[in-house]
Amino acid sequence: MDTGRQYDIVIYGATGFTGRLVAEYMVARQGDGLRWALAGRDAGKLAALRDEVGAPAATPLVVADAADPASLREMAAAARCICNVVGPYQWYGSDVVAACAELGTDYVDLSGEPGWMRDMISQHSGTAAASGARIVHSCGFDSVPFDLGVLFLQDAAKRRFGQPCQRVKARVRAMKGAFSGGTAASLNATEDAMVDRPDLADVMTDPFALTGGFRGVDQPADNEVYEDDDLGQWVAPFIMAVINVKNIHRSNALMGHPYGAGFQYDEMMAAGPGEKGRAAAEFLAGHNPLRGEGAPKPGEGPSREQREAGFYDILFIGRTADGDEIRAAVRGDRDPGYGSTARMIAESAFCLVQDCEGVPGGIYTPAPAMGSRLIELLVEHAGLTFEIEG
Repeated sequence: MDTGRQYDIVIYGATGFTGRLVAEYMVARQGDGLRWALAGRDAGKLAALRDEVGAPAATPLVVADAADPASLREMAAAARCICNVVGPYQWYGSDVVAACAELGTDYVDLSGEPGWMRDMISQHSGTAAASGARIVHSCGFDSVPFDLGVLFLQDAAKRRFGQPCQRVKARVRAMKGAFSGGTAASLNATEDAMVDRPDLADVMTDPFALTGGFRGVDQPADNEVYEDDDLGQWVAPFIMAVINVKNIHRSNALMGHPYGAGFQYDEMMAAGPGEKGRAAAEFLAGHNPLRGEGAPKPGEGPSREQREAGFYDILFIGRTADGDEIRAAVRGDRDPGYGSTARMIAESAFCLVQDCEGVPGGIYTPAPAMGSRLIELLVEHAGLTFEIEG
């Protein structure tokens, strides 16, 4: 373990809604024995948060502001890993990533912003590789259950059939809970940015936008309502597919294409069988929960009772080139956007600093950076399950 830094993990943005949940989880896990600190732009609010979440009185407070790049560099220089929950990242995250990449500081975030992520990959991959910094985007509901779900399924397929699945479907069978206000703000910021940057529209529609130039085979359509014979239900486009599909293909590329160069992947939301299912799928296809008056707002979120009543259930259906089929499920016992996401990013930070010593510097997705070890931590501590169904 590198003891040359003052802190092992710094939660940057701790006083926000999601940051508070991460801080509460760190207290419950007793920081996993690590040296951790709370960071944000207001020392008074940080001190109040420390008391409110029951953190030890000696828990350090780090003042850092996105408007002050020097403060971000000081924060990054003092930490082994920055857990960044300040979004939208295209507004507030670039200087944090730049500082971490330059100073050799590990980094995890909740980004679901493909255009920004592509920019970070382009601008900082070489620097991170040279410094040893492991920059890992998308360590929340987008895209941990999906990225690791595919990894889990593929590992099982190789054990059972001696080859990976050439085609994988992800089907969100059930989900209760809200998307986060940060997710809504990120999506809206991306759509607004496309007005000034038309190239972002290509990024949003390209499944291989984050693979560093690799171009795979044509991918299944994921923007239509149809009856899925494998599921026996109607399905609708899943709103998080726009980032998850890109991350899964990036993972495949970063790992040297263990799923195959001709790998195909898509995500859809299950809506039910029969005419009711069709009507529900058509409604889902025409409804954007991250837009309009009912959309979640940054800094706001569901009550503890609502978070604990939430859940999700994702089915992965895989087929090999020989036609063999295998199914796996990933489930979470908290609402996806807040309760489960806070746990996932915290466990990602634990995993990165404790269990990934041999992973070289670079810009990653969760599967190639942390792999099956993160699955183990999520099952043991974070309320997720990974199971083979057939």
